[in-house]
Amino acid sequence: MERKKAIAAIGVVAVVVLAGVIGLRGKKAVVAVAAKPALTVLVVRPEEKVWAERITASGGIQPWQETIVGAELGGLRLAEVLVNVGDRVRKGDLLARFADEIKLAELSQQQASYDEAGAHFAEASANAQRALKIRDSGAMSEQELQQLATAADMARAQMQLAGARLDAEKLRYRYTRVTAPDDGLISSRTATVGAVVQSGAELFRMIRRGRLEWHADLPADAIQRVRIGQKVLVMLSGGEKISAVVARISPVIDAQSRNGKVYVELPANSTLRAGMFVQGEFDLGQTHALTVPQSAVVIRDGYAYLYQPGNENHVAQIKVSTGRRVKDRVEITGGIKRDSAVVASGAGFLNDGDLVRIAPAEVAPR
Repeated sequence: MERKKAIAAIGVVAVVVLAGVIGLRGKKAVVAVAAKPALTVLVVRPEEKVWAERITASGGIQPWQETIVGAELGGLRLAEVLVNVGDRVRKGDLLARFADEIKLAELSQQQASYDEAGAHFAEASANAQRALKIRDSGAMSEQELQQLATAADMARAQMQLAGARLDAEKLRYRYTRVTAPDDGLISSRTATVGAVVQSGAELFRMIRRGRLEWHADLPADAIQRVRIGQKVLVMLSGGEKISAVVARISPVIDAQSRNGKVYVELPANSTLRAGMFVQGEFDLGQTHALTVPQSAVVIRDGYAYLYQPGNENHVAQIKVSTGRRVKDRVEITGGIKRDSAVVASGAGFLNDGDLVRIAPAEVAPR
């Protein structure tokens, strides 16, 4: 009898132990089923800032105006070239000189012709004057008087013709000296000492007054917001920034690219060179911007996303459009409301629908 009681007690204990084990296993299963937060995150609301609005553009630097200095005479030998590329010149400075022996001889010959014509005119004029004095005496007929007056007029015309030819010869002689038509900077030289050039051949190119312009390409919608006199910040490749001003705006939009030209007057600067390709910013004033921390924006597959906590702290992935960036903040131009709460830290580790734990007291704006 005692033995049966002991066996029954052992059975009861076994049942209790087995039930306990099963209970523990059930609790573990419940714990395993319960979801765990993927991350503890900081949540903030977008802030409105007042930021400077700028349009970024690119384009090449070109001369304000470029002048071609050519040979006015042909068939002459270049005797001397006095300037080179990079030289600054003043209006009237001597740039090159042609051999002038032939032109000097032609000038002397034309001067002699003019002097001869002047002497003939003086003689014919004197004869006509003497004839007029004795007109009333009847010593000369009216026909003879008319002939003398006509001879004086013809001699005057011959002298004037000789004078015009002399002036032309003086001009040709002056063309043996090639001078600068304006202040500027020599940008190209093809003149070579000893060369015999033809009339109109290019000898030099010069940038008038040394002035350069930045030709910026802007889309048609952006160019409407640019005004003459507006400030521009031109950025060189070495990091140097130059303040400039809009000088002209093209009235034509290119039919292929849909871009227009804005001509920006550049200040005198030793680092600027014609032909350089640079970027710049057009200052359009200040506007309001809805901003979030840069850490809140996630770029995936070329699109920008924010994560917004929802029911039971599950986050939703929201596609947004971005604009300006200033320091550690990014402008949001579309996709969320102004009072939306968004994940500010750890967003790069989240996926749509993840469960998160929200750090307390951080939902309000900073």
